[in-house]
Amino acid sequence: MKILLASSEVHPYSKSGGLADMVGALAKFLGRAGQTVGVVTPLYRGIAERFPEIQKFDWWIDLPLGLHRVQASVWTLQPSDGVTIYFIDQAGFFDRVSLYQDGGRDYADNSRRFIFFSKCVAQLARYLPWQPELVHIHDWQTGLVPILMLHQKLTEGWGRLPRTCLSIHNLAFQGNFPRADYELTNLPLDYFNPNGVEFYGHLNCLKAGISYADRIATVSPRYAREITTEEFGWGLDGALRLRQDSLTGILNGVDYEEWNTTHNPHLQQPYSVRNLAGKTANKLDLQKEVGLPVDAKVPLFASISRLADQKGVDIQLGALEEMLSADLQFVLLGSGASHYEKAYQNLAHRFPKKVAVRIGFDHALSHRIEAGADFFLMPSRYEPCGLNQMYSLRYGTIPIVRVTGGLDDSVIDAAEDEQAANGIQFTEYSVRALAKAIRKALVLYQEPGPLSHFRRNAMKADFSWERTAREYIRTFERLVGKRE
Repeated sequence: MKILLASSEVHPYSKSGGLADMVGALAKFLGRAGQTVGVVTPLYRGIAERFPEIQKFDWWIDLPLGLHRVQASVWTLQPSDGVTIYFIDQAGFFDRVSLYQDGGRDYADNSRRFIFFSKCVAQLARYLPWQPELVHIHDWQTGLVPILMLHQKLTEGWGRLPRTCLSIHNLAFQGNFPRADYELTNLPLDYFNPNGVEFYGHLNCLKAGISYADRIATVSPRYAREITTEEFGWGLDGALRLRQDSLTGILNGVDYEEWNTTHNPHLQQPYSVRNLAGKTANKLDLQKEVGLPVDAKVPLFASISRLADQKGVDIQLGALEEMLSADLQFVLLGSGASHYEKAYQNLAHRFPKKVAVRIGFDHALSHRIEAGADFFLMPSRYEPCGLNQMYSLRYGTIPIVRVTGGLDDSVIDAAEDEQAANGIQFTEYSVRALAKAIRKALVLYQEPGPLSHFRRNAMKADFSWERTAREYIRTFERLVGKRE
């Protein structure tokens, strides 16, 4: 198949979260499986300098954006077999300090930036010489692509229109903009209605994708079910129920070429499911690095997270307040809301021998935390997929997760299957429930046999991208086969 992916971020070129990891890995493994793959993404500040092998593409873009026209050039890179990255170079929109925000606030022109980007995707889908058969778009930033393509078919005679698939990585982020911004699409008002792109009088870019994509995917099976409910639907559950027959959930994968414990440049001590001695050595190294007392006998809990309400930060702080009287340590790597950052820093100040906090993002340190910790906390309110629980499993670090989304799809509690157990689950979103789960972990830590059993089950779990890519290929083949 010939597949064009479109995303506002792609690892290793740009990243704010799991979206970038998913798209970068999916492209690589689709190419490795023999597919022809293109990826369209913005050329953000610093990409050209970090990847000097990037080349100018013989392509000039000149498109309407409301009453004006905007120009862009295209650069390309071929990072792996079968994969070409197409970078949209529009300095006014993308040469900025960060992807979507400055100082914690969204850029005021995000609608202009990503409506233009969506138009660029549609143009490449139409005119690339290799003629994509399917366009796979991701989140609200590309949500308008299907309707832009459809309108060109209806008005300009685009003959063999590629099929479209929308992947929803987090329904909470929808690209909701004032009605006036609809004019930037240069589409007729016919599409601005409750069955199209309109959402309570606003333009909703994600709803546009939900309404007009041929297929909708989410990043875990449970999340695909959850988003059709009022509790998790963020106002779009009705639109998703209308498309339920076209909705599927495919659990994200992990790139084990990067996230592994045996050939990892970020770890001093390799280890494996057959030889766990190196895990203890990594724990001692981590304790020393973050300034905690070096003691293999003390259970070490960890969290690597965006500090936001979604991630269960409030109940985690509450549970730590309750549990730090016990003999344990905790290390955090993350950033986000300033009041949460301050709360963790205050906790570290009050418990300097038990809590270590690193505000920011450090990719190498994240590997060392995953390898050195005994338990990993992910008490999310909701979690479309989650990746850190899968990283933790591969590193033999027992995840403690709330039963939601991809966390439930990837972690097995002993109450569910004692033989296959690889983590600890809790259901109620409360400090009490998380503290109880931490107490279970402390009991498990004192039992070497069961702890080793959990760790070995965890490290044997298969969430490889080979498996995930096969599921996407099957979905795409069925979709491309459905022609009018």
